[in-house]
Amino acid sequence: MSARPGRGEGLLKMSELAERSGVSAGTIKHYLRERLLPEPVRTSRNMAYYPPDFVERIRLIKRLQEDRFMPLRVIRGIVEEDPGRAAALLELEDRILDRALARDPDDARVSAADVRRRYDVPANVLDRLAELGVLTPTARGYEADDVLVIEAISRLRAGGYDERLGFTVFDTLRYREALQPLVAEEVRTLLDRLAGEVEVERAAEIIAAGAEPLRELVGALHSKMLKAELERQRGRSG
Repeated sequence: MSARPGRGEGLLKMSELAERSGVSAGTIKHYLRERLLPEPVRTSRNMAYYPPDFVERIRLIKRLQEDRFMPLRVIRGIVEEDPGRAAALLELEDRILDRALARDPDDARVSAADVRRRYDVPANVLDRLAELGVLTPTARGYEADDVLVIEAISRLRAGGYDERLGFTVFDTLRYREALQPLVAEEVRTLLDRLAGEVEVERAAEIIAAGAEPLRELVGALHSKMLKAELERQRGRSG
């Protein structure tokens, strides 16, 4: 069958592009208006055809929107400058997630019964922490990081950080909210520096190897800053 008049070899109609890319025609038109896609091949005022490489570009834009929560103005700069690097970043992110899940399989979790035996944290406190999203237990128990959080809370309570002095589960939210932008920036920085610079597997290994030292670094900085703030408060009161 011969190509339609004015339609180049391999070019796609809007309906074909929408089907192959998995997004609606309305979304594609929005991307065109936002200059996220080059101008199509126009054969008349109401007819346009699209190169097949638009398919991968649209998929990349959608992933950057949904997986990385990037605004379209930022995405426009990425796809114009180096879409290959953006794709490498997403590949790296997927591999890191795969590695993280592989390191913490369900059968490595600690059961709720074992947690209650090991740590002096009331069941209602554990339940409330789960409701707040601080802990994320499943039917098979708690993951390794959850256990570290529970152990820390148990030690804090033993040292006097308990409800009698006004310390509650909501205090953990202050730390989580303070850490969230730091962690988000850390991940953005790591991915930006590693994506396309080293092999994906090596990048995942670097990030995994840095988890414990970074935890110790944050803890040491917190201790140092706490002492400095106490000294400052003493100076003010003096």
